[in-house]
Amino acid sequence: MSDSNKQIMANGFWNNNGVFVQMLGMCPTLGVTTSAENAIGMGLATTAVLVGSNVVVAMVRKVIPNDVRIPAFIIIIAAFVTIVDLAMNAFVHELHKVLGIFIPLIVVNCIILGRAEAFASKNTVMASVLDGIFTGLGFTFALFLLGGIREILGSGQLFGQTLFGVDFQPALGFILPPGAFIALGFILMAYKWINERSAAKTNG
Repeated sequence: MSDSNKQIMANGFWNNNGVFVQMLGMCPTLGVTTSAENAIGMGLATTAVLVGSNVVVAMVRKVIPNDVRIPAFIIIIAAFVTIVDLAMNAFVHELHKVLGIFIPLIVVNCIILGRAEAFASKNTVMASVLDGIFTGLGFTFALFLLGGIREILGSGQLFGQTLFGVDFQPALGFILPPGAFIALGFILMAYKWINERSAAKTNG
């Protein structure tokens, strides 16, 4: 695998993570992460849209007039969101009901439009596939981390399985919206600390 492909993968998943670095997609990040299962469901749905829209944008990038590229990208994204929405309703109906309006709102997720404009419209199909997959997995990882922490601290469970004994007192505030902000703040702090430690080791 070439160094450029490795860089695309690293940037998408970690170095330029949509949540940890760009602070994009905050609506689903804070809204659906009351459990790890919901977080993974939303993350994978977003990944599917990312990959699909990146591929199509990369294929038609040379034929779309520059002055209508953003509306064209939005139409492409909306088409894939519709496909994902219908597929989830058919095959994972209970999760579809839980995620609700957040699935159609993938259309306006800035991560997807941002990757279409900043990457897929300027690169090959294969590179755009890699970018879509690893940007989506990075987003899924961020949601899972936040959802897992909120579920464990807020209910003492993970994927619906009880982790602690009957004496455990859950911090119910982590299930509520303020808990999402608090948990995300600590995650961002840990992300920055890890990167600084890694940079120090590299430079030292």
